[in-house]
Amino acid sequence: MVRLKAGDTAPGFSLTDQNGNTVSLSGFRGGKALVYFYPKANTSGCAKQACSIRDAEEDLHGIDIEVLGLSPDPPEKLKKFDEKHGLGFTLLSDAEHATAELYGVWGEKKMYGKTYMGIVRSSFLIDEAGKVIDAWYKVRPLDTVPKAMKALESYGPAGAS
Repeated sequence: MVRLKAGDTAPGFSLTDQNGNTVSLSGFRGGKALVYFYPKANTSGCAKQACSIRDAEEDLHGIDIEVLGLSPDPPEKLKKFDEKHGLGFTLLSDAEHATAELYGVWGEKKMYGKTYMGIVRSSFLIDEAGKVIDAWYKVRPLDTVPKAMKALESYGPAGAS
């Protein structure tokens, strides 16, 4: 399985958002992006993660970071998730999990004695040039924002890491 690390080029993608628009990672060049993958909208862990990001949105925007949340859910379900929790940031449907595979977050999971394939909750901070500043696999829901903010503390200007 692919494991992205600091300095790697973030794989590009174009996916449908919760409003039916096509959003591409390349559209965020020139600014930083927090790209996070979550298993399923409207589950408790995913709601905690999304709401913690929502609650930090002012801080994130203050340092020019756009948030992109990706899951295998269809756009209609993402729209309901956004509206229910007042998220206000871009949620993208990776229904075929092709982007998740490029980022190395589609993997084997176990629950209640069953083994299945799914999203491994992970986050990636991407710089202005499309390079990974830092990557966190198997991140806990409430650790997404703190880990991104800590990575930015040691991140130098002009794309240096």
